[in-house]
Amino acid sequence: MLNDASALLFPNFEPFRRQVGEIEIAGVQGGSGPPLLLLHGHPQSHLIWHRVAPALADHFTVIATDLRGYGSSSAPPGNPGHEGYSKRTMTQDQVALMAAFGFERFALCGHDRGARVAHRLCADHPEAVSRAMLLDIAPTLAMYERTSMAFAAAYWHWFFLIQPAPFPETLINAEPEFYLQKLMGLRQAGPSPFAPDAMAAYVAAMRDPAHVHAMCEDYRAAATIDLEHDRADREAGRRLELPLRVLWGEHGVVARCFEPMALWQEVAADVSGRALPCGHYIPEEAPEPLLEDMLGFFR
Repeated sequence: MLNDASALLFPNFEPFRRQVGEIEIAGVQGGSGPPLLLLHGHPQSHLIWHRVAPALADHFTVIATDLRGYGSSSAPPGNPGHEGYSKRTMTQDQVALMAAFGFERFALCGHDRGARVAHRLCADHPEAVSRAMLLDIAPTLAMYERTSMAFAAAYWHWFFLIQPAPFPETLINAEPEFYLQKLMGLRQAGPSPFAPDAMAAYVAAMRDPAHVHAMCEDYRAAATIDLEHDRADREAGRRLELPLRVLWGEHGVVARCFEPMALWQEVAADVSGRALPCGHYIPEEAPEPLLEDMLGFFR
């Protein structure tokens, strides 16, 4: 079952939990019109969209999911090569889910880890995506290759979570709420952007050792097999051809340590974007400007 926060924060949406291959993907569906898939980031769930989804549902059939290993979706165990949490595998979950809803082609918006899944989805399944928006990331390969002391200090969890199991899992499982509150609360905006019901749901998922392991596997995949896939695209000269919109928080680490527009222009042919007046958690920190941009781009 989806947590109670979903019913409270998405009152006019229908919750779902669908079998996709060997796992189940959970989320909510609402509205009518062209399909729009929303993908969240770490360490959160589909609840990040609660401040923009109702207005989006006036124009789109909105489907907001929990990635595998997050929220109320299945959290299968990892494997030595981390293929089970590669962005390619996580992408296949979402394409299969949308097909199960009857949508072979859809618009796509992802934040943080969800934006990395969205990037791979656009690369592997270009026929499925009409246009895509990515929130507060630069390409994974570029971020690892251009890591600085400032980035490593600010995004310490990138380098902590990729350590071999069960090292990070053991430490997080000892104090899951402490980990989550420090990870999210130490960012530019502090804890204030997060609705109490949403925060309680994020904590509840973090208390499940299977989900903690899955989240670590997500990051281990990003530092290994995902980079192999990204390098293969670069070596083959493959670029994203669809309309791509990139937004980032002007007070966030991505803006401070990278040049997101320039980096996305290296991997995509049709890119537009801008900074929003917020930090990393755009859907919860800056819902109004985000919604304005989404409606302008997706409509």
